[in-house]
Formats: sequence, structure tokens, C-alpha cells
Amino acid sequence: PTSPEKVKTKLMSVWNNVKYGWTVRTRTSFNKDAPIWLLGVIYHRKMTTQFFGASAMADDGASFDAFLEDFSSRLWFTYRREFPAIPGTDIRTDCGWGCMLRSSQMILAQAFVMHLLGRQWRWQQVHTEAGEFIHRLVARWFGDKADASTPFSLHNLVQRGRESGKKAGDWYGPSSVAYILKDALEDAAHRDQRLAQLCIYVAQDCTIYMDDVTALCSAGSTEGNAKWRGVIILVPVRLGGERINSAYIPCVKAMLAYANCIGIIGGRPRHSLYFLGWQEEKVIYLDPHYCQEMVDVNSQDFPLDSFHCSWPRKMSFSRIDPSCTIGFYCKTRHDLEDFTKNIRELTVPKQMRHEYPVFLISEGSCRDHTDPEKRPEEIVHVLQDVYSRDGSVHRNSEEYVVL
Repeated sequence: PTSPEKVKTKLMSVWNNVKYGWTVRTRTSFNKDAPIWLLGVIYHRKMTTQFFGASAMADDGASFDAFLEDFSSRLWFTYRREFPAIPGTDIRTDCGWGCMLRSSQMILAQAFVMHLLGRQWRWQQVHTEAGEFIHRLVARWFGDKADASTPFSLHNLVQRGRESGKKAGDWYGPSSVAYILKDALEDAAHRDQRLAQLCIYVAQDCTIYMDDVTALCSAGSTEGNAKWRGVIILVPVRLGGERINSAYIPCVKAMLAYANCIGIIGGRPRHSLYFLGWQEEKVIYLDPHYCQEMVDVNSQDFPLDSFHCSWPRKMSFSRIDPSCTIGFYCKTRHDLEDFTKNIRELTVPKQMRHEYPVFLISEGSCRDHTDPEKRPEEIVHVLQDVYSRDGSVHRNSEEYVVL
């Protein structure tokens, strides 16, 4: 890029890290006497394996150090600078606009790690050569370049967004990125057998239709040749009006304590975060807003340190933006059946039992429950009720995903 463009990129990066960098590296206080939940695993001196009906993987000898080891093993994607220009633009950094895409990369990477390495995998522990290869492979899939070898790069996700009217520099909401990830995985699965073992289901209208999920997982099966793909279930939801409804906070806690959960992407308005655990009344998150140098993932032994964060952050549940996407991963048919049995209880706030669940589980297919002639009108009505602040519709909101 020209010198002025380099200067602009550098200034944006410096300003962003002045604004956010100190929070990323500042130690957060944790109560050593209160349990910490991280994606279905509990860390506490007094081990408990049940929470709102969610079965957790009790970690023998779990401690705060074990929690930190688990947290720092999750893949962390942040703003980057000085990467190859996004095709069709002069943009060489996503600083200031790419946080939701980075959050979506984190939730997808967690699903890949669970699928290929398992939930118990830890980065800093003694590991096998095969495990290290997979770890590096997953990180490489998200490398910052427009290339088939990096199917989930910022560049390729932006290209997917362009096909639905988004462009580099635009704000991506938690619903629109769910569909972008689905399209990206479907395309990448044609070129990589590992990715062909997975699929993404995006819930429509806050409803998971189980026949549709089963059909997606068993696609390609023939009589006498049953196939099954692991499924990543992404559920875009609205947990309140202007602010999160406090009645839903226990549900959010229960889901993050559920073994099949891969996290939640949302945050504050225009400030996306990746939520992956909690303690007491604070949610634990990974923050994509720290700007780092681009890493060349083409090199055989590229450094992995910048893809992991050692400083867990917390914030009040009440500060979560109500518009978010919740993620789950089910590897086998049995996992999916268990998910179907267990998840219903976690979605309904106790104080309004059987009413206004976070989302629904429905038998059958979406087509069986949808009137094509009425549906568009109903969607507009729902969006106006939920998203308007002054009686007008905000057209730049990602809720305008046309299905």
C-alpha cells in the first residue's frame, strides 16, 4: 500500500490498542470459592456435575490453574493489520469493523477443535505430533488471506458476505455471520475430507427443526451405506428489547454450562465478543478487539502464541446485547438425541415456565410449519416490534437476512 495507507493502518491499530489493549492484558479477579464454568466444564473445589439439568464434565482435581489452561487453549482470533488487501479493496486491516467476523471464527474454531481433538485437549500439555498437526491445521484454516487453503479467513468470509449485500468495512450481525459460516463450510467441504465430516444448521425463527437437522447430518446416505456428519447448530436469538431480559440470564448460564455448547457470539452493540463461560454474575469472554500483526500461516512452523489468550475477561451479564447467536456441537447421532432431550429444559426461564423460551425444538421440518404466503409479512412485523427504537426500522441491522 501507499505510505499514507500504511500510516492510517498503523494509527488505527495504535488507537485501538490504546482503547482496548490494556483491558485484554489486565488481570481479572476471580472468586476462588465460587465455581467457574467454561463450555460445559466446571472448575471448583467442591465438584458439582449438575446445573439447571446440564451435565458437566467434572474435571478431577480441577483448580483455577486448570481453568486458565483450558481457557488459554481456546483459539483466539483478533483484529489483524498488514494482511494482503481484501480483494477489490485497499483494506489491509479489519481494525474497527471486523469484530463480529472474528467472534464467529472463534465459535467455529471451537467446534473444529471439539470435532478433531476433543473437549479435553489442552494446548500446553504434552501432546502428540498428530494433535499438534491438527491444532496448527485449524489455525491455518483461519489465516488472513484470500485462498482456498484458508476457507474461513476474514477475506473469504467477507467475500461470502458480499454475496448477500455486505462489504468489507460493514457491520456484521450475529445472525448474518451464522449464514456466512454455513456457506463457507459447505464450500470448503468439497475440498477437504475433514471438513466434509461436518455441517452447519442455522435455526430459523428461533426454532430448531429436528427433521431438518437429521436430514442435513445424514445427507449422502444410501440404503446399506449410512453416513453421519457432526453438526454445528447455530441459533440466532433475541433475549430482550433494548437490553437483555434478566429472566433469560439463568438460561444463558445453563447453556454455557452444557457440554455440547461451543459458546455465544454477541456482546454490546457494535462491539462483538465471544462468550464461553461464567462465574457468579459475570460472563467470561474472549475479546477480538486487540489488534495484532498478521501471521503468515503458509510457513511450516508459524507461531501460535497470538492465536491464544492467557487473560480471561469478565463482564456483567446485564451488559450483553440481547441480539446474539448461540452455538452447539453434536458429533454423533447419539449426541444429537441427547441434545434434543436435554436442551428444552435449559431454554425456558424458571419464572415464566413454558412461556417465551430462548428458542424452540420442533419435530418435523421447517416447511411443515411455514406458510410461504404469510411468512414474509410476519417476519417484518416481528422485526419491527423487536428492533425499532423510535418506531422506524433500522435497515442496516442484520436481522434483514432473506431466507
